[in-house]
Amino acid sequence: MTTRYALSGNAPRPPRHRGMRHVALFVRDLEACERFYVELLGMEVEWRPDADNVYLCSGNDNLALHRAPGPLDGPQRLDHIGFILERPEDVDAWYHFLQAQGVSMKTAPRTHRDGARSFYCLDPDGTTVQMIHHPPIAAR
Repeated sequence: MTTRYALSGNAPRPPRHRGMRHVALFVRDLEACERFYVELLGMEVEWRPDADNVYLCSGNDNLALHRAPGPLDGPQRLDHIGFILERPEDVDAWYHFLQAQGVSMKTAPRTHRDGARSFYCLDPDGTTVQMIHHPPIAAR
């Protein structure tokens, strides 16, 4: 079944949003995932409401880690999350750093047809993480 959306009625579109800057993940090993994002990727704990939830930030974003209440199955279709890097050479620096820390790599750094440069690795819970220099948004 395909859902098609079309503007309807006379309601004006609300003001432009500021982009997607919040992702929430269910994770099996909350502590290991927190260490990965804080100790390796440099995010900071913004808020810890309880032992099963932590909110992380790197200045202009928010990553929520929620301890999974049970088996992780269902209709969710997350492919990966990405961290924007300012320069193309930063991609290689992050690759070598994370590889030296024992992080599981899915790909080596490569330059894409659109000029972006990235690689993919896995967080401790198996979520694919992309470290990417994407020129149109790298300096924002």
